[in-house]
Amino acid sequence: MKLYYAPGVCSMAAHIVATEADIPLELVKVDIRKDPHLINDGRDLKRVNEKGVVPVLELDDGRTLTEGIAILHFLADKKPEAMLKPAPESFDHYRLHEWLTFISSELHKIFSPWLFHPEYGEDAANVARQKLRERFNILDKHFASETFLVGNRFSIADAYCFTIMNWSKGRNIDLGPWAHLSRYLSAIADRPAVRRAMAAEGLAI
Repeated sequence: MKLYYAPGVCSMAAHIVATEADIPLELVKVDIRKDPHLINDGRDLKRVNEKGVVPVLELDDGRTLTEGIAILHFLADKKPEAMLKPAPESFDHYRLHEWLTFISSELHKIFSPWLFHPEYGEDAANVARQKLRERFNILDKHFASETFLVGNRFSIADAYCFTIMNWSKGRNIDLGPWAHLSRYLSAIADRPAVRRAMAAEGLAI
């Protein structure tokens, strides 16, 4: 399988999950700084994904899967023995979906685009930062008593949360006031699979 990715963006969650589950992937780098986004062989990413964004998972039979959460579920289901998702009949199964939705709508979509496009203006960025602080409070309260987002195990939700929260560094957001959240992120960063995925993408640990 091939994972079309750009270093450090939301595609890194899929990379982390595949590494945790020991699923071999061929990494295909995409330059998202160019418009249109270009695959490393010079092709427009829209030739693989008409949406023009990463991540894209290309299966060995040529089918493609897009949207980060769908790809996370697919990879976790490929290796159920890695236990990256709770059992379908459990309440934690729904808790997982709850957190994935929160990360997608309340973190991912506030960071991006509001803090990645200066042309939107500083007022928009300040509103986004305030909204993020409120979401960080929710996470910090959770991690005051919990090690992971769901149950007592690392899951696809943790891979996604870490990936998005890692953007704080590049946006000059000091996470010092959220001690429990900071501890959680440090612990995730220390996982061998996370370190390998980040190193493969050329990112500082």
